[in-house]
Amino acid sequence: MRNVNVEIIKFLVLTLLVLVLPVVVHEGYLLNVLVFVGIHSILALALNLLLGYAGQISLGHAGFFGLGAYISGVLTATYSFNPWLAMLIAAAVVTFIAFAVGFPILKLKGHYLAMATLGLGIIIYIVFNEAVDLTGGPSGLSGIPNLRIGAFTFDTDIRNYYLIWTFALVAIGLSLNLVHSRIGRALRAIHDSEVAARVIGVNARLLKVQIFALSAALSAVAGSLYAHTMTFVAPASFGFNFSVELVTMVIIGGLASIYGSLLGAALLTVLPELLRAFQDYDIIVYGLLLILMTMFLPGGLAKGFPQAASYWRTKFRRGPSSDA
Repeated sequence: MRNVNVEIIKFLVLTLLVLVLPVVVHEGYLLNVLVFVGIHSILALALNLLLGYAGQISLGHAGFFGLGAYISGVLTATYSFNPWLAMLIAAAVVTFIAFAVGFPILKLKGHYLAMATLGLGIIIYIVFNEAVDLTGGPSGLSGIPNLRIGAFTFDTDIRNYYLIWTFALVAIGLSLNLVHSRIGRALRAIHDSEVAARVIGVNARLLKVQIFALSAALSAVAGSLYAHTMTFVAPASFGFNFSVELVTMVIIGGLASIYGSLLGAALLTVLPELLRAFQDYDIIVYGLLLILMTMFLPGGLAKGFPQAASYWRTKFRRGPSSDA
């Protein structure tokens, strides 16, 4: 019960922070960065459910993100669908695709699974580039409408901020409920030992496919939000580098940590803005950051900071050691 109360308090604090942050941050550029932090938080959270809790690596989640964006964009810009309906269709289609490919792919383990998901992401990326009549090819797809509720259109930074973070908070709430449920315990059992999980009655194969599909669906929703916020999508946003960036967000933030996903997404969204002068070397910075995090904060930011605080608090209480 105490853990549940702590999680509720954390969630309420996060919600309050999301509500008041625009009061402090007035500048449009910074609000736009916070919008992307929200989108990346949903993506990192989706991948963390699969990687952190179920222990299944994926290097193709940028593809699911792109599918959500392109399906929503094509349906609205080309066929004049209602944007909200297009989002639902995009999530449903991506979920179906994830189910279809999940059963054969998730039979693999380790680097074989990583290569299979990488191949899936590359195939999707190639389709975005080659289906010129549908997607616009390398030039991208424009004319995607903003989301709207009646006469209220989400066409400004502040409106998009609250829209994106409403979805992010809903995703966080659902994920917290999932990981603290019986299903969450089953996922952690699969992560620790799939054989042991099967022995105690967990249908590991089906559960892995289900969490893979859920992760893909959340990524598709993030993609639809991205498309209707930017009103333009291009294949370059959904390539292999972005898949690597998503994995880096999860590891740096903290595996099997819901709030760690937010920390990792925030850091790796803000960091490129601080390193714009070195934009050509951003992947090197990400790699070095991942190495350093693995060496010195193997639990990620979510676990590393409390551990470091506990260490220094203990050291402070003991005081400086004196020689005999």
